[in-house]
Amino acid sequence: MKAWVTGNHTSLTSFILLGFSDLPMHIQWSLNWILLCAYLGTITGNMLIMILVTLDSCLQNPMYFFLRNLSFVEVCFISITIPRALVSFIFRMSMISFVGCAVQTFLFSSLGVSECLFLGIMAYDRYLAICYPLRYIAIMTPRVCVTLVTASWLWGIMLSLGQTIFVFSWPYCGPNIINHFFCDMPAVLSLACADTFSNHISIFVAYVVGGLFPLLLIMFSYIHIISAILKMNSVVGRKKVFSTCSSHLLSVSIFYGSTMFMHLRVHSDHSQGQDKMYSLLYSVVAPLLNPVIYTLRNKEIKGAFGRVICKKLFLPEPNS
Repeated sequence: MKAWVTGNHTSLTSFILLGFSDLPMHIQWSLNWILLCAYLGTITGNMLIMILVTLDSCLQNPMYFFLRNLSFVEVCFISITIPRALVSFIFRMSMISFVGCAVQTFLFSSLGVSECLFLGIMAYDRYLAICYPLRYIAIMTPRVCVTLVTASWLWGIMLSLGQTIFVFSWPYCGPNIINHFFCDMPAVLSLACADTFSNHISIFVAYVVGGLFPLLLIMFSYIHIISAILKMNSVVGRKKVFSTCSSHLLSVSIFYGSTMFMHLRVHSDHSQGQDKMYSLLYSVVAPLLNPVIYTLRNKEIKGAFGRVICKKLFLPEPNS
């Protein structure tokens, strides 16, 4: 255990990520193979969406602009944790430096906040498109879209940077074993050699601020969307509107459901081992399912895939 002495305290310069090493070896191998497949599937699916939205002219609208940014967040989000966990298992390199742990914590937290905001913006975008179709193009201009995306990134960075500095400014004098597969903020804070109650409160407030506002925006948007759907006389129109929102609503349910269950449940001294299993829901399962949800349930994405493939193979486009 590496450490350096300052005053009367011995401060850690590295941590050890326990990962899933407390499980039987055959379960570790199975779990890591699953994580590898999930990682490759997530990267492939989200990169495919990003490429299709970029190349296909029919997808050049605000909804798919936000979806492309969400896919980029998902790629970064899962890349922060899973490759490091796989390397730790394969090469038995479980040690991570103090600075490296702080960077991973910051990136994971900021990407999580940004994803919440993107989901909120996408719900608001659907609300405007459905409830104000004649004014939608005038409201959701390219400049507004870029501003919303930029603000989401900056808000995630600022909120997470302050929390990360706060967490890693505490003295850490041992033990240095983090019972997790990545440097999750509460797991790291539990090793601090001080009373961190105020920090736990600030983290909880940050989670509420970072996640509650987008959730309220999502609820506001879908209340009005459902109201608009119920007022439609055409059954075909209802199904078309619902199909454009169902993918996003399912994605929101998976991400927010797992995140809220993880961070708002009552913690105990024996819950850290469970936390890393629950973390798989929103850090691995949600990014993996999002491209599946948005491709299999979206005719425009599937149509764009056919057009891009035909164009690249110099074949005539299929008749729509």
